[in-house]
Amino acid sequence: MIVELAPAKINLALHVRHRRADGYHELETLFAFLRDGDVIRIEPSAEAVFTLSGPFGAALSAEGDNLVTRAADRFAEVFGTSRAVRIDLEKHLPIASGIGGGSADAAAALRALARLNDIAVDDLRLFNIAEALGADVPACLLGKSALGEGKGERLRPVEGVTDVPVLLVNPGVAVSTASVFRGWDQIDRGPIPTGSLIASAVAGRNDLEPTARLIAPVIGDVVNILAAAPDVLLARMSGSGATCFALYASEQARKDAANAIRAAHADWWCLESTLG
Repeated sequence: MIVELAPAKINLALHVRHRRADGYHELETLFAFLRDGDVIRIEPSAEAVFTLSGPFGAALSAEGDNLVTRAADRFAEVFGTSRAVRIDLEKHLPIASGIGGGSADAAAALRALARLNDIAVDDLRLFNIAEALGADVPACLLGKSALGEGKGERLRPVEGVTDVPVLLVNPGVAVSTASVFRGWDQIDRGPIPTGSLIASAVAGRNDLEPTARLIAPVIGDVVNILAAAPDVLLARMSGSGATCFALYASEQARKDAANAIRAAHADWWCLESTLG
């Protein structure tokens, strides 16, 4: 059995530069990854099987179409593999929440299938499959801190940082990615500043956050609560929301912030982790 982590992705900064002729938006974004997330397990099987488990497995099963099975089908087509596999997705991350859940799962499935078939995980064909599956899938396949451009698929690895305490908080609301992008005010506020990963992130912004706050005001509440905690390095919404994150100067500061949020908002989802 091949076991592959599908770590949560956060956009430390996300700058929207302009709307492209193809309908997409030209982006600059700083990707970073946590040490926690979903888990993919793949093993040879007499027939193709896909199972879901974990706290968010039931919610995902209601959606029908799944990026993991689409990734597996495309992998078989591209690499000509004929043996069936059993895939189990242990779902710990909330779905459609701005932290790459489905994209990370698809990328982890591609890595696991590559390992199962003795294919290098940096094979260009894997990245071609990833790009066709979604804008965030190539970054999740890379799995390292990177500057993403274009739709986010043009990646330039950057020097990352490890062990920085991170708290993810999702208030349990759903926001439409398409609606958030449509609400962008079409003002280009410039590129992500150069510098170290954290310094660039702090000097940057998420251009989608103002619209997401209008659609779901509770997102603003989450960011404000995170930003007000002691020893916060950065508090921001990730991606198109609704998950928000905060980076902390110490694990104790993160723990204290998480405990306070859980006490005041027991229905909000929280994950304590670190940058990987």
